[in-house]
Amino acid sequence: MDLKGKHALVTGGGTGIGLAIARDLAAAGCAVTITGRRQEVLDDVASAGMVGMAMDVRNEDQVVQTIAAAVDARGPIQICVPNAGIATGKALHKTDLSFWRDMMATNLDGAFLTIRESLKSMRETDWGRTVAISSMAGLRGLPGAACYTASKHGLIGLIRSLSEDYMGKPFTFNALCPGYVDTEIVTRNTASIAQRAKLSEADARAVMVNANRHKRLIAPEEVSATAMWLLGRGGDSVNGQAIEIAGGQM
Repeated sequence: MDLKGKHALVTGGGTGIGLAIARDLAAAGCAVTITGRRQEVLDDVASAGMVGMAMDVRNEDQVVQTIAAAVDARGPIQICVPNAGIATGKALHKTDLSFWRDMMATNLDGAFLTIRESLKSMRETDWGRTVAISSMAGLRGLPGAACYTASKHGLIGLIRSLSEDYMGKPFTFNALCPGYVDTEIVTRNTASIAQRAKLSEADARAVMVNANRHKRLIAPEEVSATAMWLLGRGGDSVNGQAIEIAGGQM
């Protein structure tokens, strides 16, 4: 599949998995819009073929206005990658409603708004792909992270329903479910796990490493390679799937 000239939108595109996907899309000739909360971060990482636009996926007005402006500037969105998310663990009995709502607003509402607004232009074209970044927590319960797990399960439900809505049309919807990826999220969570479980930071990091079946962190580029496969001709018949990237069966 020739991706040259196709407009791709990647939320949370300034770091980690989102940035890896954005770079691969740009290398394939896409016009890539990356979004994130901080414009300076986007400006620092944007390379040829990439344009950064500040956008908080929790804010409906911002999502509507930013995606409309991106479409006006670079044409209809044909590749939508709802990647923006937060990953913080907390025991349910210690979870207040503000924590719950912020997690859902970012991980689930943000994906819903991003896909909804992208579909407005994608539906006017003859080809489109949505590749949402979920998590292994979207497929099984993650201990100590009920809120995060619920948000990622919800994202997979959204993707599966959309795949049914558009069955037989030239649009597919899939989710990627990585294990622990070597990003800033793992770095931040190391301290959090160490504090909650009374572990050293080395032991806390080992908890995440060992949760992956092959006992190493996953590189963001590995997740991006799977996304790029879904965008190629070999991915035409892959639809409504939640694809594990965790070094083995979870």
